[in-house]
Amino acid sequence: MTDKFRETLSYDDVLLVPQVSSINSRKEITLESRFGRSTLSVPIIASPMDTVTGAPMASAIAQYGGLSVLHRYNTIHEQASMLKEYLFSAYNLGVSEPLDHVAVAVGMNGDAIERAAKLISMGAKYVCIDVAHGHHTMMRDTLRRLRERFASDIHIIAGNVATKEGFEDLVEWGANSVRVGVGSGSICSTRIQTGHGMPVLQSVLDCASSQCSSRAYIIADGGIRNSGDICKALAAGADYVMVGSLLAGTIESPGEVIMTDRGKVKTYRGMASKEAQNAWKGTHNSIEGISATVPFRGPVSAVLDELVVGIKSGLSYSGARDLASFSAKARFIKQTVGGQRESDTHILNNK
Repeated sequence: MTDKFRETLSYDDVLLVPQVSSINSRKEITLESRFGRSTLSVPIIASPMDTVTGAPMASAIAQYGGLSVLHRYNTIHEQASMLKEYLFSAYNLGVSEPLDHVAVAVGMNGDAIERAAKLISMGAKYVCIDVAHGHHTMMRDTLRRLRERFASDIHIIAGNVATKEGFEDLVEWGANSVRVGVGSGSICSTRIQTGHGMPVLQSVLDCASSQCSSRAYIIADGGIRNSGDICKALAAGADYVMVGSLLAGTIESPGEVIMTDRGKVKTYRGMASKEAQNAWKGTHNSIEGISATVPFRGPVSAVLDELVVGIKSGLSYSGARDLASFSAKARFIKQTVGGQRESDTHILNNK
C-alpha cells in the first residue's frame, strides 16, 4: 500500500450499534440545535437547486423549523423577488422569524458580491457560497471580500469540500459553516467525469476530527437516501445534513407535474447538468450532472414527517435524547457485503 492509497467508508459500509436506552417515547427526544444566531427544530437544510428550493419550498421548510438555501441560478432581481415571495409567504404561515430559516446562494465570481449585498440589504442573515469545488483560491478571495464588506454581520456557508484540509482552510478563510461532500449526489456525475471525490461519511469523519470543528458547523451534503443515512452523518459528526433528492418531486419543489405512463413525475436535475446550465446561462461547458424525473410525492411536510420519525428512532436506539449526546454516544461498526445484503429489505430479492 502506498501513500497515495487510502481505504475509506461510505454510508453502506457502516452500521450504528444499538445501545441501552431509557427512552419511552420519541416525544422525549429533541432535534433542536443552534445555527448561528438561530435555533432550528430539525437538522435538515434544503439544497440550493432550481428543482428543489424556491420560495414555496423555503416557506414549508421554515414552517417545519429547518433551513433552506434559495438558489442562485437566476438574475439578482429574480433571486431578490424569490426572497421577497418567501418572506411574504412565511409571515402568512405564522413563521415568527422567517429570516432565521433561509439562506441565499451566491457564486465565487461575477456578480457574487453585488448579489450578496442586495439580498443582505433585504435582511438576509445567511449567505451560501455555492460551488462544486470549494477548496479553491477563488473561495478564499470571495470569503475575504464578503468579510471585508459585511464583517461579522452575516453567517457564511461555504463549500463544497471533501477533506479535512479543505474544511480547515475554509474555516481559516472565514466560513461559519462548511458543506462537506464532493461527487455523491444522486444526479451528480463528477466522479464519472473527473475521477475525483470521496465518500461523504468519510469526509464528515475526517472533518469532525479537526480542531476547527468547534469553530464551524459541518453540513453533510450529498449521498443521503433515507433517515438512516442522516443518522449516520449526524453520528459521524455532522451538525446538519443538506438534501436535494429527498425533497424533489414534492408539491413545493419548483417545476410542473408531468403526466407519464408511469404516473405523475417532476423534473430533478443537477446544477452542473447540460439542461440546468443551458436554462441558466444559455450555454454549457463541463457537464458534471444529469437531468431526470422523480415520482410526484405530494406535500413536503409528509416527507419531513417520515424523516424526523426515522431520525428520532435512530437517537433512541443509541439511548440519546438530543443531537449532542447522540454524536458523543454513537458507536460504528464496519459491515461486510453480506451484512449490507442483510441490512436491506431482502425478502424482495428472494427467488
